[in-house]
Amino acid sequence: MLRSIETVNRNMNVLQKKLENSGSNITNVNTPGYKFQGIVQSTMEAQEMLNFSGGSKLDERQDIGNFVFGNQIDLVYKNFEQGILGQTDKRSDFAIAGNGFFAVEMEDGLGFTRNGNFIINDDNMLTTMEGYPVQGVDAFGEMGPIYIYDENFQIDNQGNIMNTDVKLFIVDFDDYQALETVGDTIFVSGAGYNAIDGEIRQGFLELSNVDVADELVKMIEISREFESNQKILTSMDETLRQAVNEIGRV
Repeated sequence: MLRSIETVNRNMNVLQKKLENSGSNITNVNTPGYKFQGIVQSTMEAQEMLNFSGGSKLDERQDIGNFVFGNQIDLVYKNFEQGILGQTDKRSDFAIAGNGFFAVEMEDGLGFTRNGNFIINDDNMLTTMEGYPVQGVDAFGEMGPIYIYDENFQIDNQGNIMNTDVKLFIVDFDDYQALETVGDTIFVSGAGYNAIDGEIRQGFLELSNVDVADELVKMIEISREFESNQKILTSMDETLRQAVNEIGRV
């Protein structure tokens, strides 16, 4: 009985994580560059059950069969499929068509993002909404922050800032799943990156790739599974209560 309760509790913990994950995806449906997170779940390996209550003296091994002690989370992953590019006509908004990430300078090194919702701060520096400087590269291959002094500045589809020798620094990775999330839309990597010539769209933002309808269906399914597990726990609790009462009468 106690192992059964433990199994149900484990299942409910998995459901709780899945519910939190879907909630996070839905919360960020309007966050530019957000990549939805998925969870891979599996059934735990069956364990052999036995006791020693067989035979005339109730001391012989008796095989009961296999028992599965619930579900487990195998993998939490980001889906990096590109979202729709939405036009904003704001000069400091950028989207990457195809592969690649913008590079931004963080306290502990470079961060990488698909969220091109940038601003020009009081020092005329192009930054993320969090204040991280967006990185550019000059004609000599030197990387550094981008300064914008013309409010009507333009960037071509190759990321070149017109009338300057600076272009947006765009990178890509061999394995996206090796990226670690920092916040909602910024990633860091312990592995190396590859500088690429990204295809840039000024005045556009990449929308999140969350499918709201799909996430709502998942939440409904999770809610129903919660109800089923709660009914099982209630039934077990009632069984234990009756057993305790019977023992008390004896």
